[in-house]
Amino acid sequence: MYYINKNFIKDRFRNFYPVVIDVETAGFDPFTDAILEIGLITLKMNINGWLKKDEILHFNIKPFKGSIIKPSALAFNGIDPMNPSRKAIQEINAIETIFKIINKKLDLNKCSKAIIVGHNVTFDHSFIMAAAARSFIKNNPFHPFTTFDTATLSGLAVGETVLAKACEALGLIFDNKKAHSAVYDTIQTANLFCIIINKWKELGGWSSPVVKRKKNILNI
Repeated sequence: MYYINKNFIKDRFRNFYPVVIDVETAGFDPFTDAILEIGLITLKMNINGWLKKDEILHFNIKPFKGSIIKPSALAFNGIDPMNPSRKAIQEINAIETIFKIINKKLDLNKCSKAIIVGHNVTFDHSFIMAAAARSFIKNNPFHPFTTFDTATLSGLAVGETVLAKACEALGLIFDNKKAHSAVYDTIQTANLFCIIINKWKELGGWSSPVVKRKKNILNI
């Protein structure tokens, strides 16, 4: 008889909980330019240590008061911020909802902080942190500077740093017509992250505590 540790994500990521995020914005400056969309995917790990997608969240965001909306950014992502069919919500409401959900995940997984996973993640991280700061929201679950960047990970794993090319190199179908949607890019980034993490496990880089324990028992 042996103790089964259920906190696999906690053990795998040094007490941190990875959360995949993609933001679509009206520019490149997190302090002045509006967030228009946020896509978010939480992750889970089974008893054998395989990482998988969990919950998928999506928010269309109203530009915050005084924010800058750059036409070049809208031309790139194809978003019309004033379209009523978007059913956009205030930025503060989206951030509060996200923080509440992630803080529950931290408690469930006994993790100390959440880490944002993204493709060229500095961009997404900076916008989320700036939104939290201007909304004066407490209990920010995200680490202030530590992140997981799938551009770096895929550069190491398959020699590609562009999201579409990295996905294709790992056997994922990527539809460029759907790209630059927060939901689609978040799903593809989550798929990419899970494949790379799981592939490393296949190569012997990491095993869940239960698998390690079983191996030790078999060796006795």
